[in-house]
Amino acid sequence: MDEIAAGDSPEQRAAELVMLAILSAELQLRLAKKRLVHREGAWAELDGWCADPPTLVEVWAHQGILKSAQKSKVMTDALKLLWAEATFYPAGARKILLLSDPAAAAHFRGSSWMAAALRHFAIEVKVVGLPTEHRAAVQRAQGRQFR
Repeated sequence: MDEIAAGDSPEQRAAELVMLAILSAELQLRLAKKRLVHREGAWAELDGWCADPPTLVEVWAHQGILKSAQKSKVMTDALKLLWAEATFYPAGARKILLLSDPAAAAHFRGSSWMAAALRHFAIEVKVVGLPTEHRAAVQRAQGRQFR
């Protein structure tokens, strides 16, 4: 069996597809990965996208409380959603950060400046529960990635 690099997480990518499917069913939308390309060449790949109604989604399957760099990763995803909305949907789009663990989402739902910024820019923080096998696989991958 080939060894998986510490920064790689096929388990997390698989879990994120499951999360997107759960959200799609919940919202009754067909959400799919989408690359949006600006006329000047800049582009952003969204984990979930729907044209009608305009919906932009970034997904992260992390389990547990976040470290500082992980909070920054989520805020980078939020900035991507804002840029995509401003650039491609100036009339507005629904923006969702989709997480799979209430502990991971807590910082973005509380009284931190990050939570306040997400609310200010109407970025929803949603949590969907992962099936047990996916949650366990993500936790094992995180253990492998721990530094």
